[in-house]
Order: sequence, then C-alpha cells, then structure tokens
Amino acid sequence: MPVPDLNRLELFIAVFEAGGFSAAADRRGVAKSLVSQQVAKLEAELGIALFTRSTRRVLPTEAGEALYQECSPLLAALSQAVANVGEQRGRLEGRLRLTAPADYAGNALSALLAEFALLHPALEIELVVSDAVLDLVGEGLDLAIRMVGSLKDSSLHAVKLGDFAQMVVAAPSLLAKAGEVTEPVELAAQPWVVLTQLNSALNWRFTDAAGELVTVRMRPVLRANSASVVRQMVLSGVGFSVLPDFMAADALEAGQLVQVLPAWQLPQGGIYAVYPVARYLPAKVRVLIDFLRPRIGVTRQQ
Repeated sequence: MPVPDLNRLELFIAVFEAGGFSAAADRRGVAKSLVSQQVAKLEAELGIALFTRSTRRVLPTEAGEALYQECSPLLAALSQAVANVGEQRGRLEGRLRLTAPADYAGNALSALLAEFALLHPALEIELVVSDAVLDLVGEGLDLAIRMVGSLKDSSLHAVKLGDFAQMVVAAPSLLAKAGEVTEPVELAAQPWVVLTQLNSALNWRFTDAAGELVTVRMRPVLRANSASVVRQMVLSGVGFSVLPDFMAADALEAGQLVQVLPAWQLPQGGIYAVYPVARYLPAKVRVLIDFLRPRIGVTRQQ
C-alpha cells in the first residue's frame, strides 16, 4: 500500500477535530469541496471509510477513530520538527489561532498582536474573540488568553503572563453629587454598576498600606454581563464600579473617570496563556508567549 499524502492526512485530522467538513475548511482557509475531495481520495487509497456522512452530521468510523489516534501525535511531532527548523533560521511560518475575551482583546491584546505580526510576516495569525471558554482542541486553537486564576481541564497547561490592577472608578458628575468617598464602607450606600460575569460581583475586599482588610457589599442599580457595557454605564454617571486598569486608563487620563480610594488596593487579576498539553510546545506558541510576557508584565495601582 502506498504511503498516503500527508496533506490529505492533515485534512482528515482537521475534519475529525472540527466535527465536519465545513468547519474544517473554515479553519484551514480552503474550500469545503477541496477538503471533501481530499478526504475521499484518502479513503480510496486506504480502501476503507473514515467517516459516516449524513445531511446533519459527520461521524468518524471505527477505522477513522483508530487512524486519528495513531496519526495525530505523529503529524504534530512532524509539524513541530519543521517549525523548529524554521525557528532556527529565524522565521515562523504557518497559522497561529488564538482566542481571548472581547474586553481584553479590544483594549490591550490587539495592539500587541499587531506588533508581533510585524515581526513575523510569514506567520498567519487569527484572533477569535469570545467571552466563552472554548474547547481549544475541538476549535482548532493553539492558544487562549484567559483572565483566570485556576485551571480545571487537566489536558491544558497555563502560563502566567502577568497581572492587572482593579480599581474603583466613577464619573466626575457622580462624584459631584455623591461627595468625596474616603473609606471603603462609604461605597455601600452609593449606586453600583455590577459586572455579572464575576464570581463575587457585589462583595469587594479592600486592603490599605498597613494591611487592614475591609469587605464591602455594594448596592446594585444596574447589571451587565460585559465589562465594556459597565464602563459605558459608569461614564454616564449612573454609578460606581470596578474596572481593570487596561479598560480605565484612557478615561482616567482624559478626566472622564476618577479613581476612587486610590490608597486602598483591590485584589489583582491574573492574565494567563493556556494551551493544550503536548510533548512538544509548538515554536509559534512559545515565541508568542515569550513576546507577550514582558509586555504584559505586572501592572500595579497608582
């Protein structure tokens, strides 16, 4: 039996992981007809069906499952070997797909990725913006940037890139009506805009320079599941809230927002690079992580 075309094997793996021909074609940036044609040729070469097809679903056969389990790690290792050779001559090639939450992607990550792309013009980079925790393997993603402190999926590995500061902010118009807030407990009587994505959205812990800890429960007037929407609500003067530094910096500098209680610290948040556990970390992923870490770094409240 002749050795199958490696490109056909790669497309077979893409269909297997994507769960369909259309999704695989989208991820590879090729026509669906090409993917279907090449997989069909692979099946003809092997003399066995690799998928069962219907109008609604594409499922691997037992032979397809076995072929995937055998070939996927081998092709990954081969791709890594080629990438390593490319890295040795200082050139990253291929496609790099990553995902990040919308607020961080728009306010911080997009500019960093543009800078990285200029350094590696032969590398095709795709950023999938989503607030959902996506299945990296199932979605064909190399990397995720997540704002979390723990990792539940044992098939993934996380590297901390840095921290971001959280700060209480309010519009000058609201502060003109509410008066100066000098202690955290005073916030309990003020209107609060809630970011519902947070695990403890109403209870906030403040620490001063002497180490005193104060926990305050806020009074909600508006709720939203997007930090960008919360930011707009706070800018309108409807209430106080907490924003990460990368979302508040421009408005603070422009005088549109004011940091409240700057002498009190809120817990910092972590920024992590998350990627599938593998024997070899792809060069493109490692180089991007090395690029991001010093640029994200540790941010502290002013």
